[in-house]
Amino acid sequence: MTEAAPTAADVQTALRAIANPADAIHLQRFFKTGPGEYGEGDVFLGVRVPATRGVAKRFAALPLDEIDALLDSGVHEDRLAGLIILNAMFARASKPKTFDDAARAEMVDRYLAAVRRGRVNNWDLVDVSAENILGPWLLDKPRDLLFDLAAAASLWERRVALLSTFAFIKSGDATTTFELSEYLLDDRHDLIQKALGWMLREVGKRIDQQQLTGFLDKHAADLGRTALSYATEHLDPAVRAHYRAQ
Repeated sequence: MTEAAPTAADVQTALRAIANPADAIHLQRFFKTGPGEYGEGDVFLGVRVPATRGVAKRFAALPLDEIDALLDSGVHEDRLAGLIILNAMFARASKPKTFDDAARAEMVDRYLAAVRRGRVNNWDLVDVSAENILGPWLLDKPRDLLFDLAAAASLWERRVALLSTFAFIKSGDATTTFELSEYLLDDRHDLIQKALGWMLREVGKRIDQQQLTGFLDKHAADLGRTALSYATEHLDPAVRAHYRAQ
């Protein structure tokens, strides 16, 4: 007898079995769920990320429709678990021995649909997924899509655009990071500022510090303070002070 495929409800049951109400209160404050805050209205069970990863690992064979069901949940940890499972599925489909480009394409389509319907809607959800799904998919493809996301009204779509470039940086390519950074120079939302500065810092750390300082020579005066602080964090103190003074 064939074993039944796991369901979103199975994942949800497993998460709720380890939920801590005290942690839920802390997480709702940490992720700014109050009125007018960026995570307004989000609901937390109180499951920490390592524990959520442990649950996700148990349901590695979750069908894509069931992942969609998790992403459409009003509970944050359900959405996080769905994205972690999707990450692992995409990674398996990207390995040489198990490569499946049709499956990868469908996963990317599902991911983008979730992003656009507002289900990847906090910084941790963006950060755990964009560089692991959309970024690797676009390594050998045109990247116009990222500029469409960067032009979106949604804060989370704009952050997805920036964080997707982390995959490019890890492969030694800073071009799209710089282009998107120029495009978003005037975006003063704190979570965009942090993402922008973080990606620039990673260029200097992982690729070439001279590429970073070349960008800063042109744009330091136009960057917000938060982005500039993040971008210059690993530079020598005198060099850092030079750019921050601008």
